[in-house]
Amino acid sequence: MVNNHTDKVQRYFLSLKYNGSGYAGFQIQENANTIQGEVEKALSIYTKQYIVLTGSSRTDAGVHANCNFFHFDYKGELTERNLYHLNAILPPDISLEGIWNVKSDAHCRFDATARHYIYKIYGKKDPFLDGRAWFYPYPMDLNALNDATAIILGVHDFTSFAKKRSQVKTHICDISRCIWHQNGKNWEFEIMGNRFLRGMVRGLVGTMVKVGRGKMSIQEFENVLLSKDNTMADFAAPACGLYLQDVLYGDMLKKNL
Repeated sequence: MVNNHTDKVQRYFLSLKYNGSGYAGFQIQENANTIQGEVEKALSIYTKQYIVLTGSSRTDAGVHANCNFFHFDYKGELTERNLYHLNAILPPDISLEGIWNVKSDAHCRFDATARHYIYKIYGKKDPFLDGRAWFYPYPMDLNALNDATAIILGVHDFTSFAKKRSQVKTHICDISRCIWHQNGKNWEFEIMGNRFLRGMVRGLVGTMVKVGRGKMSIQEFENVLLSKDNTMADFAAPACGLYLQDVLYGDMLKKNL
C-alpha cells in the first residue's frame, strides 16, 4: 500500500521501458494514446492523487525505449515495492523499472548529462523483428557507414537533421559516441550525445544508409551537415527501429528506493 502518512511533498524520478508501437508518442496529447498519459493514469489511480509527469526525452510515435525517465511530485512515500502494483495497472507494453527520491529541484530533462540511442535494421525477413526494427534487405558497406559517423562526432550544428518546426533555442549538439555495428544481415547504429533534436537520429540513419549503399559520398554527407538545410537529409528511417537506450545522470541516481 502507499504510505500517505506525510504532508511533505517529495520529488521522485521514475524509470520505465516501453514498446512504442501502439502509442502516439511519449508526451501527453489530447485525444491520443501516449506513454505519459498511461503512466499518469496509473499513478493517479494507485495514489489517489492527481499526478503530473515531466519527461526526460520526448520519443515520437512508434519509437521504443529500454530506459526513459519521468519526474513528479507526490505527497507521500513511494518505493520499489509500489512498482509491482503500478505495473499491474499499466498495459503490458509499458513497464516501470525503478524509482528514486531526489532533491526538490531535480529535473529529469535538464539534469541529464547524456542520452543514448540505438537504431536497429534487419536485412532478412524475421517475424520477431517486425515492428521493432527497420526491414531493409539491401547490402551496405560498414566502413563507409563508419566513415560517416566520424564526421558527426563532436560538437556540430545539426539543423540539417532536425525536422521542421523543432522549437529549440539552438541546434548545437555534442556527440560523444557514434558507431555502426554489423551482425550478419542485421545492423545497429549507436549514438550518444548531450542532447538530440526532433527526428535527428532517424535523419542521420536515413542519410547514412545512402552512404552505406554507395548512393552518397562521404563528402556529400559532410555537405549535408554543413548546409544546415534539412531538405538535403533523408528521414526515411521508420520509427519502429529507434530505441532510447538510456538517459544518464552521472552520480545523481546511485541508489533505488
